Amino acid sequence: MRRLKHYFKGDATLWASIFLISLASFLPVYSASSNLQYVVGQGSVLGHFAKHAGFIIIGIGIVFIFQKIDYKYFGGFSKLLLPIVIFLLALTLMQGNNIDGSNASRWLKLPGVPFAFQTSVFAALVLNIYIARYLDRNKDKEITFNNSFIPVLLPVFLVVGLIFPANGSTGIMIFVMVLALLFIGGYPIRILLSIVGTGAIIVFVFVSLVLKYPDLFPSHRVHTWKSRIENFTGDDKQESYQVQQAKAAIVQGGIIPQGPGKSSFKQSLPQSSSDFIFAIIVEEYGYGGVFICFFLYLLILWRIIVISTKVENTFGPLLIAGVGLPVIFQAFSNMAVAVNLIPVTGQPLPILSYGGTSMWVTYMALGIIISVSREIQPKEPALINNNKEEMNYEIA
Repeated sequence: MRRLKHYFKGDATLWASIFLISLASFLPVYSASSNLQYVVGQGSVLGHFAKHAGFIIIGIGIVFIFQKIDYKYFGGFSKLLLPIVIFLLALTLMQGNNIDGSNASRWLKLPGVPFAFQTSVFAALVLNIYIARYLDRNKDKEITFNNSFIPVLLPVFLVVGLIFPANGSTGIMIFVMVLALLFIGGYPIRILLSIVGTGAIIVFVFVSLVLKYPDLFPSHRVHTWKSRIENFTGDDKQESYQVQQAKAAIVQGGIIPQGPGKSSFKQSLPQSSSDFIFAIIVEEYGYGGVFICFFLYLLILWRIIVISTKVENTFGPLLIAGVGLPVIFQAFSNMAVAVNLIPVTGQPLPILSYGGTSMWVTYMALGIIISVSREIQPKEPALINNNKEEMNYEIA
């Protein structure tokens, strides 16, 4: 046990939650990946299971590496990486991968790499760390629109603007998380409102141009967004096929679940191993599966809050909020889509969904949080010893 503590330092509860959620992902992924074999026609169930296991092992390794880095260095890394990720986002958008004629440029295939890389999720992580660094560096300065436009607002609009045309839901989520981080960091409310207004105007102009002059943007996702929103908000509330199947799977679970591997909808539900794996979890494990999902993510959220309150500087809590809250937000957004509380977003369930680069970025975020927790870990025993010495002195 002492040897394990030597290697796995930092918040023990967060470490435990990472291992629990990683282990919990294997059974639903093994069951739902049969969709990829028999419906999509890709690989085999055992092959996907082994690939997911590989992603998990590498992910744990990422946490182990990141938690060893002094978290104060991540701010500097983000400043160096931000121009690179903006370039990669532009490259990803220009490559023009299409799905049914609509732009779905989310993945970048790098030469010599056996898998595609989802640039948007890594860009979101880097951007939030960069924002946390800026807020920490300028905490004692007056922030105005003019002096924060180039260092903050321009990078935000560049990153979100390069993601939004191909992946609107991810672009909106990143924008919302950045606004939340700026608010937590004490950014002036009037400037935040101006940012929201500017973003709304840009989106309105972009959508209007696409709908009126579709030839200007031959590859886009606007019609897909329009259809999803109209189906969700319309009077007849027409549900997409994915949502119909997901809700049917959830109803099939309930109090008496179907049991591990016995889902009836894993073949008919598109993206059952990734975007809609929550529905398969509920079908096979019932309300117990719902409780496990909520418990694991709430456990991570609890540790985020606890660690943030113990760090004695400004950058640590801002860093934790910037990298940790998006993970929780994405998790509950995914579950909300499955029960049709919000329109379909295409966001996977962090770690519990079938492995990929999005999973690795989640592990990076968790590793950074543990790195911050290591800052406060050595101080706790000292406080306990001091309390004991004071008690002994009083008794004497």
